[in-house]
Amino acid sequence: MSAIVAPSILSADFGNMGKAVQDIKAWGADWVHCDVMDGVYVPNITFGMPMVKALRKYTDQVLDVHLMITEPEKYVGQFCDAGADIVVFHPEASKDVQGALNIIKSKGKKCGLSINADQPFSIVEDYLDQIDVLLIMTVQAGFGGQSFKEEKLEHVRKGAAIKKEKGYTYDIEIDGGVCPANSELCQNAGATALVAGSAVFKAENPAEAVKGIKR
Repeated sequence: MSAIVAPSILSADFGNMGKAVQDIKAWGADWVHCDVMDGVYVPNITFGMPMVKALRKYTDQVLDVHLMITEPEKYVGQFCDAGADIVVFHPEASKDVQGALNIIKSKGKKCGLSINADQPFSIVEDYLDQIDVLLIMTVQAGFGGQSFKEEKLEHVRKGAAIKKEKGYTYDIEIDGGVCPANSELCQNAGATALVAGSAVFKAENPAEAVKGIKR
């Protein structure tokens, strides 16, 4: 089974985001990945709930919202209400990880946790029986266009081993520097979903890029 491909709209034309999400579907990709950054947890700032709400009107695909923000428990419910299908956040940025997960679940949406490139796997271990998505960063969260850190696939392998051992069903998503050249490596490590930004949106033929990532 080929991986889910989730192009990141962080690499799209911000002046034409409605078309960008429609293009994602036309290119054969599966999810729309939305990188939300607050300028506090990470140094960059992108967009918030209004953008997710606007995008919802243009697509019936999964809106995969990745919160790179402080105290996500204050906002996860609003992102669910705005139209997110999946809400993922970083546990070390939260004062109430369990509370945030509970809110997302109470909204009938899928919840997930992310391990940043500078964090240990242990920060998510207590919650693996509750999540729908385990997002592994293969770059440091905060900026697009960074090089893929292959050593972070060890987190993917560990997540895949625990998933198999315990019978868990979460998707293992990789975010950071994914492209057709390394997608097979990612899937062999256990990834079931792959985020790609510039590798899709900046490609000469985005549909072929998506196909190359899916393999």
